[in-house]
Amino acid sequence: MRKFFDPFRLLALGGAAAFLLACGGGGDAGADGASSEGGADADAAPAIDPATTGTVVGTVTYTGSAPAPEPIDMSEEPTCAEKHDDAPMRVPVRVSDDGDLANAFIYIKEGLADRDWGAAGGPATFDQEGCEYIPHVMGVRTGQDIDIVNSDGLMHNINASPNVNRGFNINQPTNMTSTRSFSQPEVMIPVRCDVHGWMEGYIGVVDHPFFAVSGDDGTFRIEGLPAGDYTIGVWHEQLGEREMVVTVTAQEESTADFTLDDSTAGTASVGEPLVIHHSHAGGAASR
Repeated sequence: MRKFFDPFRLLALGGAAAFLLACGGGGDAGADGASSEGGADADAAPAIDPATTGTVVGTVTYTGSAPAPEPIDMSEEPTCAEKHDDAPMRVPVRVSDDGDLANAFIYIKEGLADRDWGAAGGPATFDQEGCEYIPHVMGVRTGQDIDIVNSDGLMHNINASPNVNRGFNINQPTNMTSTRSFSQPEVMIPVRCDVHGWMEGYIGVVDHPFFAVSGDDGTFRIEGLPAGDYTIGVWHEQLGEREMVVTVTAQEESTADFTLDDSTAGTASVGEPLVIHHSHAGGAASR
């Protein structure tokens, strides 16, 4: 299947400039174009001294027997079918031969100070190309614009069904862009197309710039965290959610490796995440 791109990676230190993220592994981008680093801000919040911040790096791995990819019948949508080099497949657990898990959403869940982290540094893009959502999993800030793009030039329907935020259900009959945003934090918001039943995606909304999506190699990186103790959550659409506590030290990298398995396959919730376990720093989360 074709590789996807992700036009956004956002992570910042208060008044620092935004970084843009491109496709690839190694902590730069994920499967289906999902970025593996968090958001970046450039607006008016008081700057954080970089000397007081650290970085969290990690890898999300999967143990077990991944569900087999499911063929997608695009015979009635030749325009979309032609955009795929291989037969299109739905891959609910996208894992490498080495067990690296893509499309996991990682975010700081607890421990951040109550402060203004600045406004998000530009719109995120949620594309529809080849009758698939690109990226499959993405993260945005509260209030951040999401440009929903129809790159296929045929009828798509975007049905977002949050539990906390106000949902929307809009039609895009041709090449066009619609812009929406979410005002409240919510992990995660499911999105589907009522025209093409196989199209599904997920949007995580947080009120800070410290989030990531694991790449093809399972890695992620969250920079610019003020030194301190944090609870980090990881969410996967099929494998539920884990969390661990990690200590961030100024000017150092802290490791937060997660291991997910199929014990909770199919039970991942949206809006009210399933928490399997917590409390581990610098290693795989235990169950």
